Amino acid sequence: MFKMLTTQLTGLYQRVLQTEEEQIEDAARLLAQAAIGEGNVYFACFGELQAVEHNAFLSAAPFTKLARYTKDVQLTDADRVCIFTPTADNEEAITLAHYCNDHFIPFAVVASEKASDDNVLSDLAYVYISLKVRGGLLPHPTDLSKRVVMPHLLAALFVYEAMKLSYDEMVEDDDDFGEDHTPASPFA
Repeated sequence: MFKMLTTQLTGLYQRVLQTEEEQIEDAARLLAQAAIGEGNVYFACFGELQAVEHNAFLSAAPFTKLARYTKDVQLTDADRVCIFTPTADNEEAITLAHYCNDHFIPFAVVASEKASDDNVLSDLAYVYISLKVRGGLLPHPTDLSKRVVMPHLLAALFVYEAMKLSYDEMVEDDDDFGEDHTPASPFA
């Protein structure tokens, strides 16, 4: 079972990278605009993908220039948002996407479904990344008609890490030109 899981996850990561590499780079570039400029970067994470935001803040290598998103945050057009949602029909994610679109706030979306005319999030987003998750990875041990191991979070963390690699490179390159994006200390 473990070898099958490894094979399935490897295949998923390869599909994502083969088809979404350009969009991952574009999303990193979009977020870097806020970090290099005067805006904030926000991750709006829904469902189990809230773990992406926790990872971004609490990992050994946190996502630089990230501010915590809540419904009370007053977004501006200098800010950039990345919406992480397991499914493209999440009402909260769609509401936020409409708000960002209506207020000219550039944003990216990471969701399971592929981009299509029926996918509101892919239609509204500046950048849309599909996680390529179509269902469970493995057959259920006792009911072969069911599939288990829904890899939404694993795929989202893979996309996050790939995006972060590009983002860090862009932000560090800007720092090489003497730009200091460290927030001023509130105690200064």
